[in-house]
Amino acid sequence: MRFAAGYAAFARHHARFLAFGCLLAFTSSAGQTYFIGIFGPEIRGTFQLTHTQWGGLYLLGTLASALVFPWSGRLIDRTDLRVYVAAVVAGLAVACVAISLASSLVMLVFAIFLLRHFGQALTSHASITSMARYMTHDRGKAIAIASMGFSLGEAVLPLLAVLTIALLGWRQTYLLTALCVIAMLVLALGLLRGQRERHAEYELALDNGDDPSASASMSAREMLRDTRFYLILPAALAPSYILTALFFHHLTLAESKGWSGIWVTGNYWVYATCCVATSLIAGPLIDRLTAARVVPYYLLPLIAALLLLVPVRDPAWVPVYMLLVGVNTGIYFTAISALWAELYGTRNLGSIKSLAGSFGVFASALGPVTIGAMLDRGFSFEDVCIVFSVVCAVATLLLIAGLKRFAGS
Repeated sequence: MRFAAGYAAFARHHARFLAFGCLLAFTSSAGQTYFIGIFGPEIRGTFQLTHTQWGGLYLLGTLASALVFPWSGRLIDRTDLRVYVAAVVAGLAVACVAISLASSLVMLVFAIFLLRHFGQALTSHASITSMARYMTHDRGKAIAIASMGFSLGEAVLPLLAVLTIALLGWRQTYLLTALCVIAMLVLALGLLRGQRERHAEYELALDNGDDPSASASMSAREMLRDTRFYLILPAALAPSYILTALFFHHLTLAESKGWSGIWVTGNYWVYATCCVATSLIAGPLIDRLTAARVVPYYLLPLIAALLLLVPVRDPAWVPVYMLLVGVNTGIYFTAISALWAELYGTRNLGSIKSLAGSFGVFASALGPVTIGAMLDRGFSFEDVCIVFSVVCAVATLLLIAGLKRFAGS
Protein backbone atom coordinates (compact mmCIF):
# COMPACT_ATOMS: atom_id res chain seq x y z
CA MET A 1 0.00 0.00 0.00
CA ARG A 2 2.81 2.40 0.87
CA PHE A 3 4.37 1.69 -2.55
CA ALA A 4 1.15 2.57 -4.40
CA ALA A 5 0.44 5.55 -2.17
CA GLY A 6 3.90 6.97 -2.80
CA TYR A 7 3.42 6.73 -6.56
CA ALA A 8 -0.08 8.21 -6.35
CA ALA A 9 1.06 11.22 -4.33
CA PHE A 10 4.02 11.82 -6.64
CA ALA A 11 1.86 11.47 -9.77
CA ARG A 12 -0.79 13.88 -8.42
CA HIS A 13 1.82 16.52 -7.55
CA HIS A 14 3.50 16.38 -10.98
CA ALA A 15 0.57 15.10 -13.06
CA ARG A 16 0.91 17.48 -16.00
CA PHE A 17 4.65 17.10 -16.47
CA LEU A 18 4.60 13.32 -16.04
CA ALA A 19 1.76 13.07 -18.56
CA PHE A 20 3.91 15.08 -20.97
CA GLY A 21 6.80 12.63 -20.60
CA CYS A 22 4.51 9.64 -21.05
CA LEU A 23 2.80 11.16 -24.09
CA LEU A 24 6.13 11.94 -25.76
CA ALA A 25 7.37 8.40 -25.17
CA PHE A 26 4.17 7.05 -26.75
CA THR A 27 4.52 9.41 -29.73
CA SER A 28 8.03 8.14 -30.42
CA SER A 29 6.43 4.83 -31.48
CA ALA A 30 6.09 6.09 -35.05
CA GLY A 31 9.88 5.86 -35.41
CA GLN A 32 10.55 2.84 -33.21
CA THR A 33 11.73 -0.41 -34.75
CA TYR A 34 8.86 -2.51 -33.39
CA PHE A 35 6.43 -0.23 -35.30
CA ILE A 36 8.45 0.12 -38.50
CA GLY A 37 9.09 -3.64 -38.47
CA ILE A 38 5.36 -4.28 -38.87
CA PHE A 39 5.59 -2.54 -42.25
CA GLY A 40 8.66 -4.59 -43.24
CA PRO A 41 7.00 -7.36 -45.30
CA GLU A 42 4.87 -4.82 -47.21
CA ILE A 43 7.82 -2.52 -47.87
CA ARG A 44 10.00 -5.42 -48.97
CA GLY A 45 7.25 -6.51 -51.35
CA THR A 46 6.75 -3.00 -52.74
CA PHE A 47 10.45 -2.45 -53.44
CA GLN A 48 11.29 -6.15 -54.09
CA LEU A 49 13.94 -6.36 -51.35
CA THR A 50 15.56 -9.36 -49.66
CA HIS A 51 15.88 -9.53 -45.86
CA THR A 52 19.51 -8.38 -46.14
CA GLN A 53 18.68 -5.50 -48.50
CA TRP A 54 15.83 -4.27 -46.30
CA GLY A 55 18.01 -4.56 -43.21
CA GLY A 56 20.83 -2.76 -45.04
CA LEU A 57 18.62 0.16 -46.01
CA TYR A 58 17.36 0.34 -42.45
CA LEU A 59 20.98 0.30 -41.30
CA LEU A 60 21.89 3.24 -43.56
CA GLY A 61 19.00 5.39 -42.36
CA THR A 62 19.62 4.57 -38.71
CA LEU A 63 23.38 5.13 -38.96
CA ALA A 64 22.73 8.57 -40.40
CA SER A 65 20.54 9.25 -37.38
CA ALA A 66 23.29 8.08 -35.03
CA LEU A 67 25.80 10.45 -36.65
CA VAL A 68 23.52 13.48 -36.25
CA PHE A 69 22.14 12.60 -32.80
CA PRO A 70 25.08 13.89 -30.68
CA TRP A 71 24.56 17.34 -32.21
CA SER A 72 20.76 17.48 -32.29
CA GLY A 73 20.40 15.81 -28.89
CA ARG A 74 22.61 18.28 -27.04
CA LEU A 75 20.45 21.21 -28.19
CA ILE A 76 18.03 20.29 -25.41
CA ASP A 77 20.62 21.58 -22.91
CA ARG A 78 20.33 25.15 -24.22
CA THR A 79 16.94 25.36 -25.95
CA ASP A 80 13.57 26.05 -24.36
CA LEU A 81 11.98 22.63 -23.96
CA ARG A 82 8.76 23.81 -25.60
CA VAL A 83 10.61 24.94 -28.74
CA TYR A 84 12.68 21.76 -28.79
CA VAL A 85 9.64 19.50 -28.49
CA ALA A 86 7.72 21.43 -31.17
CA ALA A 87 10.58 21.06 -33.65
CA VAL A 88 11.19 17.39 -32.87
CA VAL A 89 7.59 16.16 -33.00
CA ALA A 90 6.82 18.23 -36.11
CA GLY A 91 9.85 16.57 -37.71
CA LEU A 92 8.40 13.16 -36.81
CA ALA A 93 5.12 14.03 -38.53
CA VAL A 94 7.05 15.01 -41.66
CA ALA A 95 8.92 11.70 -41.47
CA CYS A 96 5.65 9.75 -41.44
CA VAL A 97 4.50 11.60 -44.56
CA ALA A 98 7.88 11.06 -46.22
CA ILE A 99 7.85 7.27 -45.89
CA SER A 100 4.23 7.10 -47.08
CA LEU A 101 5.29 8.91 -50.29
CA ALA A 102 8.60 7.09 -50.86
CA SER A 103 8.86 5.96 -54.47
CA SER A 104 12.56 5.08 -54.70
CA LEU A 105 15.22 3.46 -52.53
CA VAL A 106 16.88 6.84 -51.95
CA MET A 107 13.61 8.33 -50.69
CA LEU A 108 13.04 5.23 -48.56
CA VAL A 109 16.43 5.55 -46.84
CA PHE A 110 15.87 9.28 -46.25
CA ALA A 111 12.44 8.58 -44.76
CA ILE A 112 13.91 5.90 -42.48
CA PHE A 113 16.53 8.42 -41.34
CA LEU A 114 13.82 10.95 -40.48
CA LEU A 115 11.71 8.37 -38.65
CA ARG A 116 14.62 7.03 -36.65
CA HIS A 117 16.05 10.45 -35.86
CA PHE A 118 12.92 12.37 -34.93
CA GLY A 119 11.09 9.37 -33.48
CA GLN A 120 13.31 6.74 -31.89
CA ALA A 121 16.11 9.19 -31.09
CA LEU A 122 14.88 12.72 -30.38
CA THR A 123 11.29 12.24 -29.19
CA SER A 124 12.42 9.54 -26.77
CA HIS A 125 15.39 11.70 -25.78
CA ALA A 126 13.18 14.70 -24.99
CA SER A 127 10.87 12.58 -22.86
CA ILE A 128 13.42 10.81 -20.68
CA THR A 129 15.99 13.62 -20.47
CA SER A 130 13.37 16.05 -19.20
CA MET A 131 12.27 13.56 -16.53
CA ALA A 132 15.85 12.86 -15.42
CA ARG A 133 16.75 16.55 -15.34
CA TYR A 134 13.80 18.14 -13.58
CA MET A 135 12.70 15.33 -11.23
CA THR A 136 15.97 15.31 -9.30
CA HIS A 137 14.89 13.60 -6.08
CA ASP A 138 12.38 11.21 -7.66
CA ARG A 139 14.22 10.51 -10.90
CA GLY A 140 13.54 6.78 -10.88
CA LYS A 141 9.79 7.15 -10.39
CA ALA A 142 9.54 9.91 -13.01
CA ILE A 143 11.38 7.90 -15.66
CA ALA A 144 9.32 4.83 -14.80
CA ILE A 145 6.04 6.71 -15.29
CA ALA A 146 7.19 8.37 -18.52
CA SER A 147 8.42 5.03 -19.84
CA MET A 148 4.88 3.71 -19.60
CA GLY A 149 4.34 5.59 -22.86
CA PHE A 150 6.81 3.29 -24.62
CA SER A 151 5.05 0.26 -23.22
CA LEU A 152 1.61 1.53 -24.14
CA GLY A 153 2.76 2.00 -27.72
CA GLU A 154 4.26 -1.48 -27.80
CA ALA A 155 1.06 -2.97 -26.39
CA VAL A 156 -1.50 -1.49 -28.74
CA LEU A 157 0.15 -0.10 -31.87
CA PRO A 158 1.61 -3.22 -33.55
CA LEU A 159 -1.72 -5.00 -33.68
CA LEU A 160 -3.48 -1.79 -34.76
CA ALA A 161 -0.86 -1.33 -37.47
CA VAL A 162 -1.31 -4.90 -38.74
CA LEU A 163 -5.07 -4.44 -38.95
CA THR A 164 -4.87 -0.96 -40.50
CA ILE A 165 -2.34 -2.07 -43.10
CA ALA A 166 -4.66 -4.93 -44.06
CA LEU A 167 -7.56 -2.48 -44.36
CA LEU A 168 -5.95 0.62 -45.90
CA GLY A 169 -2.47 -0.36 -47.09
CA TRP A 170 0.91 0.50 -45.60
CA ARG A 171 1.27 3.96 -47.18
CA GLN A 172 -2.13 5.16 -45.98
CA THR A 173 -1.41 3.77 -42.53
CA TYR A 174 1.68 5.98 -42.18
CA LEU A 175 -0.28 9.00 -43.44
CA LEU A 176 -2.82 8.34 -40.71
CA THR A 177 0.05 8.05 -38.24
CA ALA A 178 1.27 11.53 -39.28
CA LEU A 179 -2.11 13.03 -38.37
CA CYS A 180 -1.99 11.32 -34.98
CA VAL A 181 1.52 12.66 -34.34
CA ILE A 182 0.33 16.23 -35.02
CA ALA A 183 -2.48 15.76 -32.52
CA MET A 184 0.05 14.48 -29.97
CA LEU A 185 2.17 17.61 -30.49
CA VAL A 186 -0.71 19.93 -29.70
CA LEU A 187 -1.46 17.98 -26.53
CA ALA A 188 2.19 17.83 -25.46
CA LEU A 189 2.65 21.59 -25.71
CA GLY A 190 -0.46 22.09 -23.61
CA LEU A 191 0.96 19.80 -20.92
CA LEU A 192 4.19 21.85 -20.83
CA ARG A 193 2.54 24.90 -19.30
CA GLY A 194 4.71 26.22 -16.49
CA GLN A 195 7.96 25.10 -18.10
CA ARG A 196 9.63 28.50 -17.67
CA GLU A 197 9.10 28.39 -13.91
CA ARG A 198 10.16 24.72 -13.74
CA HIS A 199 13.42 25.47 -15.51
CA ALA A 200 14.10 28.49 -13.29
CA GLU A 201 13.68 26.29 -10.20
CA TYR A 202 16.06 23.73 -11.69
CA GLU A 203 18.74 26.37 -12.38
CA LEU A 204 18.36 27.71 -8.83
CA ALA A 205 18.77 24.20 -7.42
CA LEU A 206 21.99 23.76 -9.41
CA ASP A 207 23.36 27.10 -8.20
CA ASN A 208 22.47 26.29 -4.57
CA GLY A 209 23.88 22.77 -4.70
CA ASP A 210 20.46 21.22 -4.04
CA ASP A 211 20.86 18.79 -6.93
CA PRO A 212 22.87 15.80 -5.66
CA SER A 213 24.09 15.17 -9.23
CA ALA A 214 25.46 18.68 -9.72
CA SER A 215 28.83 18.02 -8.13
CA ALA A 216 29.36 15.00 -10.40
CA SER A 217 28.56 16.84 -13.63
CA MET A 218 30.90 16.06 -16.51
CA SER A 219 30.91 17.08 -20.13
CA ALA A 220 30.37 14.55 -22.88
CA ARG A 221 34.03 14.91 -23.83
CA GLU A 222 35.12 14.07 -20.28
CA MET A 223 32.83 11.03 -20.31
CA LEU A 224 34.51 9.78 -23.48
CA ARG A 225 37.89 9.93 -21.74
CA ASP A 226 36.61 7.77 -18.87
CA THR A 227 37.56 4.12 -19.46
CA ARG A 228 34.76 2.98 -17.11
CA PHE A 229 32.23 4.27 -19.62
CA TYR A 230 33.42 1.71 -22.16
CA LEU A 231 33.04 -1.14 -19.69
CA ILE A 232 29.42 -0.18 -19.03
CA LEU A 233 28.54 0.66 -22.62
CA PRO A 234 28.13 -2.90 -24.05
CA ALA A 235 25.45 -3.77 -21.48
CA ALA A 236 23.74 -0.43 -22.07
CA LEU A 237 23.66 -1.15 -25.80
CA ALA A 238 22.64 -4.82 -25.67
CA PRO A 239 18.85 -4.27 -25.53
CA SER A 240 19.01 -1.74 -28.38
CA TYR A 241 21.04 -4.16 -30.47
CA ILE A 242 19.21 -7.39 -29.66
CA LEU A 243 15.60 -6.39 -28.99
CA THR A 244 15.54 -4.04 -31.96
CA ALA A 245 16.69 -6.93 -34.15
CA LEU A 246 14.13 -9.33 -32.68
CA PHE A 247 11.19 -6.93 -32.94
CA PHE A 248 12.23 -5.99 -36.47
CA HIS A 249 12.15 -9.67 -37.45
CA HIS A 250 9.31 -10.92 -35.24
CA LEU A 251 7.19 -11.81 -38.26
CA THR A 252 10.15 -13.72 -39.67
CA LEU A 253 10.51 -15.50 -36.31
CA ALA A 254 6.82 -16.39 -36.43
CA GLU A 255 7.22 -17.79 -39.94
CA SER A 256 10.26 -19.89 -38.95
CA LYS A 257 8.39 -21.38 -35.98
CA GLY A 258 5.13 -21.89 -37.82
CA TRP A 259 3.36 -19.31 -35.62
CA SER A 260 0.76 -16.75 -36.64
CA GLY A 261 2.14 -13.23 -37.05
CA ILE A 262 -1.00 -11.84 -35.44
CA TRP A 263 -0.47 -14.19 -32.49
CA VAL A 264 3.05 -12.83 -31.96
CA THR A 265 2.12 -9.14 -32.33
CA GLY A 266 -1.09 -9.73 -30.38
CA ASN A 267 1.01 -10.80 -27.39
CA TYR A 268 2.90 -7.51 -27.29
CA TRP A 269 0.50 -6.54 -24.51
CA VAL A 270 2.23 -9.12 -22.28
CA TYR A 271 5.57 -7.54 -23.05
CA ALA A 272 4.22 -4.06 -22.40
CA THR A 273 2.43 -5.00 -19.18
CA CYS A 274 5.55 -6.64 -17.74
CA CYS A 275 7.62 -3.69 -18.89
CA VAL A 276 5.35 -1.23 -17.06
CA ALA A 277 5.18 -3.34 -13.90
CA THR A 278 8.94 -3.77 -13.80
CA SER A 279 9.56 -0.06 -14.43
CA LEU A 280 7.21 0.93 -11.62
CA ILE A 281 9.00 -1.42 -9.23
CA ALA A 282 12.47 -0.39 -10.40
CA GLY A 283 11.76 3.35 -10.08
CA PRO A 284 11.49 3.55 -6.27
CA LEU A 285 14.34 1.04 -5.92
CA ILE A 286 16.55 3.36 -7.94
CA ASP A 287 15.53 6.36 -5.84
CA ARG A 288 16.32 4.38 -2.68
CA LEU A 289 19.36 2.30 -3.69
CA THR A 290 20.69 4.15 -6.81
CA ALA A 291 20.66 2.85 -10.37
CA ALA A 292 24.21 1.56 -10.01
CA ARG A 293 22.98 -1.01 -7.49
CA VAL A 294 19.86 -2.01 -9.43
CA VAL A 295 21.33 -2.48 -12.90
CA PRO A 296 24.19 -5.07 -12.69
CA TYR A 297 22.23 -8.22 -13.58
CA TYR A 298 19.43 -6.68 -15.62
CA LEU A 299 20.36 -8.62 -18.79
CA LEU A 300 19.64 -12.01 -17.20
CA PRO A 301 15.92 -12.00 -18.21
CA LEU A 302 16.95 -11.24 -21.79
CA ILE A 303 19.40 -14.15 -21.76
CA ALA A 304 16.61 -16.40 -20.48
CA ALA A 305 14.26 -15.18 -23.23
CA LEU A 306 16.83 -15.86 -25.94
CA LEU A 307 17.59 -19.35 -24.67
CA LEU A 308 13.86 -20.07 -24.40
CA LEU A 309 13.43 -19.45 -28.12
CA VAL A 310 16.01 -22.12 -29.00
CA PRO A 311 14.03 -25.31 -28.20
CA VAL A 312 10.38 -24.22 -28.20
CA ARG A 313 7.97 -24.80 -31.10
CA ASP A 314 4.65 -24.46 -29.30
CA PRO A 315 3.16 -20.95 -29.72
CA ALA A 316 1.96 -21.14 -26.10
CA TRP A 317 5.51 -20.10 -25.12
CA VAL A 318 5.21 -16.71 -26.86
CA PRO A 319 3.68 -14.97 -23.78
CA VAL A 320 6.52 -16.32 -21.61
CA TYR A 321 9.08 -14.96 -24.05
CA MET A 322 7.29 -11.59 -24.06
CA LEU A 323 7.21 -11.58 -20.25
CA LEU A 324 10.98 -12.06 -19.99
CA VAL A 325 11.90 -9.38 -22.52
CA GLY A 326 9.36 -7.07 -20.84
CA VAL A 327 11.13 -7.45 -17.49
CA ASN A 328 14.46 -6.66 -19.13
CA THR A 329 13.11 -3.63 -20.96
CA GLY A 330 11.37 -2.29 -17.85
CA ILE A 331 14.66 -2.18 -15.97
CA TYR A 332 16.48 -0.86 -19.03
CA PHE A 333 14.09 2.05 -19.60
CA THR A 334 14.37 3.18 -16.01
CA ALA A 335 17.82 2.26 -14.76
CA ILE A 336 20.09 3.07 -17.69
CA SER A 337 18.77 6.63 -18.11
CA ALA A 338 19.07 7.22 -14.36
CA LEU A 339 22.55 5.68 -14.38
CA TRP A 340 23.97 8.28 -16.77
CA ALA A 341 22.59 11.07 -14.55
CA GLU A 342 24.07 9.44 -11.43
CA LEU A 343 27.49 8.86 -12.92
CA TYR A 344 27.94 12.02 -14.99
CA GLY A 345 25.50 14.59 -13.57
CA THR A 346 22.57 16.54 -15.02
CA ARG A 347 24.03 19.89 -16.11
CA ASN A 348 25.13 18.45 -19.48
CA LEU A 349 22.71 15.52 -19.45
CA GLY A 350 21.35 16.25 -22.92
CA SER A 351 24.84 16.09 -24.44
CA ILE A 352 25.81 13.01 -22.43
CA LYS A 353 22.60 11.12 -23.05
CA SER A 354 22.51 11.95 -26.75
CA LEU A 355 26.12 10.83 -27.18
CA ALA A 356 25.44 7.58 -25.35
CA GLY A 357 22.19 7.36 -27.26
CA SER A 358 24.00 7.70 -30.59
CA PHE A 359 25.86 4.48 -29.74
CA GLY A 360 22.46 2.97 -28.97
CA VAL A 361 21.05 4.13 -32.30
CA PHE A 362 24.06 2.61 -34.05
CA ALA A 363 23.48 -0.66 -32.19
CA SER A 364 19.79 -0.62 -33.10
CA ALA A 365 20.79 -0.17 -36.73
CA LEU A 366 23.25 -3.04 -36.63
CA GLY A 367 20.85 -5.52 -35.03
CA PRO A 368 18.29 -6.00 -37.83
CA VAL A 369 20.89 -6.28 -40.57
CA THR A 370 22.85 -8.76 -38.43
CA ILE A 371 19.89 -11.09 -38.20
CA GLY A 372 19.01 -10.53 -41.86
CA ALA A 373 22.54 -11.41 -42.98
CA MET A 374 22.67 -14.49 -40.74
CA LEU A 375 19.30 -15.75 -42.00
CA ASP A 376 20.25 -15.18 -45.63
CA ARG A 377 23.43 -17.20 -45.03
CA GLY A 378 21.56 -20.20 -43.72
CA PHE A 379 21.64 -19.60 -39.96
CA SER A 380 18.48 -20.55 -38.12
CA PHE A 381 16.70 -18.22 -35.71
CA GLU A 382 17.81 -20.59 -32.95
CA ASP A 383 21.46 -20.02 -33.93
CA VAL A 384 20.90 -16.27 -33.78
CA CYS A 385 19.44 -16.52 -30.26
CA ILE A 386 22.44 -18.53 -29.00
CA VAL A 387 24.88 -15.94 -30.36
CA PHE A 388 22.92 -13.07 -28.81
CA SER A 389 22.77 -14.81 -25.41
CA VAL A 390 26.57 -15.08 -25.39
CA VAL A 391 26.83 -11.37 -26.24
CA CYS A 392 24.60 -10.55 -23.23
CA ALA A 393 26.65 -12.74 -20.89
CA VAL A 394 29.91 -11.02 -21.85
CA ALA A 395 28.28 -7.58 -21.56
CA THR A 396 27.07 -8.42 -18.04
CA LEU A 397 30.57 -9.27 -16.89
CA LEU A 398 31.92 -6.00 -18.29
CA LEU A 399 29.08 -4.04 -16.66
CA ILE A 400 29.81 -5.50 -13.24
CA ALA A 401 33.51 -4.65 -13.65
CA GLY A 402 32.72 -1.08 -14.74
CA LEU A 403 30.33 -0.40 -11.85
CA LYS A 404 32.85 -1.75 -9.36
CA ARG A 405 35.38 0.74 -10.72
CA PHE A 406 32.87 3.55 -10.30
CA ALA A 407 32.16 2.47 -6.73
CA GLY A 408 35.86 2.45 -6.01
CA SER A 409 36.56 5.88 -7.50
